[in-house]
Amino acid sequence: MKKQQMILIALLCVAGFAQAQRLPLDSVLARVKANPALQAYNAKVQAQDAYATGARSLDAPKLSAGQYQVPYQLNPNGGAFMIQAEQMFTNPTKLKAKEDYMKGLSKVTAADKSYLKNQLIAQAKQYYYERVILEKKLALLKHTQDLLEYMLKDANIRLTYGKEKLPNIYKAKAELFELDNTREQLNNEVSQKNIMLNTLMNRDKQAAFSVDTNYVLKEYETALIDTATLSSARSDIRGINRNIDLQQLSAQMEYAKRKPDFGVQAAHMQSYGGMANQYVLMGSVTIPIVPWASKEYKANLKGIRFEVAELQQKKLDILNQAQGQLAELRTDMSSKKRQLKNYEQNIIPALQNGYKTALLAYDQNTGDLPSVLNGIKDLQTARMEALDRLQELLTLQVAYEREYESY
Repeated sequence: MKKQQMILIALLCVAGFAQAQRLPLDSVLARVKANPALQAYNAKVQAQDAYATGARSLDAPKLSAGQYQVPYQLNPNGGAFMIQAEQMFTNPTKLKAKEDYMKGLSKVTAADKSYLKNQLIAQAKQYYYERVILEKKLALLKHTQDLLEYMLKDANIRLTYGKEKLPNIYKAKAELFELDNTREQLNNEVSQKNIMLNTLMNRDKQAAFSVDTNYVLKEYETALIDTATLSSARSDIRGINRNIDLQQLSAQMEYAKRKPDFGVQAAHMQSYGGMANQYVLMGSVTIPIVPWASKEYKANLKGIRFEVAELQQKKLDILNQAQGQLAELRTDMSSKKRQLKNYEQNIIPALQNGYKTALLAYDQNTGDLPSVLNGIKDLQTARMEALDRLQELLTLQVAYEREYESY
């Protein structure tokens, strides 16, 4: 019985630890990198590499046996029973070109994996920062609740001495109860972000954890990025480059079709009717450069050149779009930082002074409770809006890092 109690206590402790587990952003991103979707790409890369190991295989030999030039007689005195073997030898240049092409497939897949990883990491950052802001909003609600509870307690005391009006008491209570709805909404959003992050981390979707509410605002708005740096940083550009390389390998494979293949044929004939035994030993070679055979690979080579040109133009378009997007994000981040600074240095301090003035007047019986409640509400609204601007700024920062793939 005592042993069972100890096990139960240990399980409760483990459960309590799981509920109180704190996951900083780095830990979340490390788990996201093991997402099943990324693991699927790893398996696909391994499969393509495995397929490439068989690229240099030759065609299977051909064996045949049967009657050869035998007359229609029960006891033939002519013809022979023949056993024959044939083997075609594909040109080594063709085999090497095929192997190189198949090896290039896994490089394209690896680039696709990098692109998906960047998208998943950006999603995780976005959800994490949203969760951070929600925690700050909940803390702000707690502070506002404390202020309202203090004012309500003071107003009730004043009411007993006839220095406060009952409608004002109800207004304060309504303000306090309204916080419950806001808190419920915020808690619901916290649960949603937890589910989203747990999904990206491939964990139990209902597993609770806390986040690190510290954050760093980067100075991306002053960054200057050239095309070469951006091209080397973005996985989709690298993916296009791998596709261009793959098209070049495909062209080499098509060009190798100009090379001839060789074959050998050997046969033994056991003759009937006392005739001497005979054999066949022949070599063969294909002639792929004749017009009716070369038309296909010439057309394929022409098509590949157009596909490479398409990929080059697509790369230029992506770079152009990315540079424009990054420039737009830098401008937007500058604006959001100025707005946030205005809230912190001007708007919130002014509302704090207004609240303190109303509270002082109320304490001196020269003001009224609604003025104090309005001051509290205005101050909370401004602080919430400041947190909204901070959220927008962090969202822009994540978008910038997703475009530039800095993680």
